[in-house]
Amino acid sequence: MIPIKDDNYLKSFPYVTVVLIAINAAVFLVQILSGEFGKMLTYDFSVTPYNIFHPQSREVYITLFTSMFLHAGIWHLLGNMIFLWIFGDDIEDALGHFRYLVFYIICGLAAVSLHSVIYHGSHIPVLGASGAISGILGAYFLLYPEVRVLTIVPIFFIIRFVWIPSTFFLIIWFAFQLLYAANPSAHQIAFLAHIGGFLAGLGIIYLFFPNKGIKRDFDIIMPWEHHK
Repeated sequence: MIPIKDDNYLKSFPYVTVVLIAINAAVFLVQILSGEFGKMLTYDFSVTPYNIFHPQSREVYITLFTSMFLHAGIWHLLGNMIFLWIFGDDIEDALGHFRYLVFYIICGLAAVSLHSVIYHGSHIPVLGASGAISGILGAYFLLYPEVRVLTIVPIFFIIRFVWIPSTFFLIIWFAFQLLYAANPSAHQIAFLAHIGGFLAGLGIIYLFFPNKGIKRDFDIIMPWEHHK
């Protein structure tokens, strides 16, 4: 399933989401266009779980942050940026620009940390914005349960465009992450980081709403309640 757009109304322009997409795209261009420097950048600033638990210097911990802005290929980048654009703007709208950025970073750190703890002996670098974006999906699951997502659904050899309730879409997405993570070779792709980010988003989104509600023009919508 590939999401195309949702039908949620936004009150403000998602400046932070646009900037995050631009930064990820710019870094990827550096990765692929700067030859050996790009390869060094990709390797040195990705997270290697073994190095986190056997650090040669304190600088290794910065990779927990820098890895969120690196990608392994064009499809890796495009897939992440599509999800960030479709779901991130809604969370930015709910949280406000600064709190959204803080939320994004926290989810990304939580995601790659879980992967590193589980695969603490791995020498395989981990990179990508997937963990942080998974946190956005977790928050979206709670905050926008009745929003619909226009989705490309391949049925055999036929491509269908279907409006799917976000709750159903995200449950299916999360189920696939669990399924892939159970594969013995899952350490080569950070599906546990996706799971960790999603759970982090579920767990901490309430902390960003001291009054337990989202102020809208027309109502106060509680994150755990359906729209009326």
